[in-house]
Order: sequence, then structure tokens, then C-alpha cells
Amino acid sequence: MSACSTASNSPAEKQHGPAVVYLDFDGVLHHHNVLWSAKRGPYLDASAQDVLFQHAELLLGLLRPYPDIRIVLSTSWVLKYGCYGAARRLPAELRDRVIGATFHTKMDRTTFEDAFRGMQVWGDVYRRCPRDWLAIDDDYLQWPAWCRQNLVRTHPEKGINVLETLDEIRAGLERISAINSEALP
Repeated sequence: MSACSTASNSPAEKQHGPAVVYLDFDGVLHHHNVLWSAKRGPYLDASAQDVLFQHAELLLGLLRPYPDIRIVLSTSWVLKYGCYGAARRLPAELRDRVIGATFHTKMDRTTFEDAFRGMQVWGDVYRRCPRDWLAIDDDYLQWPAWCRQNLVRTHPEKGINVLETLDEIRAGLERISAINSEALP
């Protein structure tokens, strides 16, 4: 149970901030197999038909009806480029929604990297206390049982560009937006 919730653990009774989407990049906004080069930066294998952030506009379209939903980056890109550096690679409308990342410089990097993605996200939920949240990630292993209902698992190669995944994201955004609206005066 979150320190931010009451004994009932009802999402409508949570504290602080807006509804949040925890966003991974690799396996969500593009193919999961991103290569890294000191000279080129991140890139996808030239033999692939994919390009970096090819599904960013798809996500933007899903989020447009929900202007109050914010984004927290839950991607390894933050470890390489920092929150700002990772966010600036997103289209402006998505970038403007970014309010932070699951990792920040006051954290112990080794401890953070040793944690499974689900625990990294849950740790941020615990600290940030969003009204409700949705994680979009291709990493589904070792997520805490109490978090799995908030996870939309994407296809590692196709990212969010799968009809069933898009439907799950739409339903998740509607759910967290409705809870967000109920909490407003």
C-alpha cells in the first residue's frame, strides 16, 4: 500500500499530483533493440524498417483528449542523457507533459539499476503520489502484483503499434483521467 493512500487504497483517495503515464521508450515508441554509439548516439540497426520514436505521434494522439495527464520517464535513456536530455527527443507536445523521471541524480545509481523496472516505477509512485497512474512498457517481468493492473505491456518490436495495445492504453487513460476528474472540486 502506498504511503499516499488511505486504508482503503482507493485511487480516488490518493494525494497530491496529476494522473501520470510512466513512459518507456525502447519497445514502446520504437523497436526495443536500440544500439548506442559515442559518435552517433542512439540508433536502430540499418537493416530494420524502424526509426527512433516512430510511434511518438501515435501516443500523442492517444493523450490529446487528456490534457491534464502528465508523463514521467521510466526509460534507460534518462541514465544516459538525464531527464531533460531524454525528454527533448520527444515531440514538443509530449515533451511539455514530462514532469520528471523515475531516476534522478540524488538517487544511488547502482541500487536503481539493480531494481526491476516495476520496482523503479513503484518507487516513483510511492514518492510522487499521483492521483492514479498507468505504465506503458515492454518490460513486464518482476512487476509487483499490486502494480500489474496499471501496466500496459507493449510488443518489443512493434511497440504501441498493435491494435490490442492501443485499446488497452485508451482504456487506461480513460480510467486514470476519470479518477483525476472525480478528485477535482
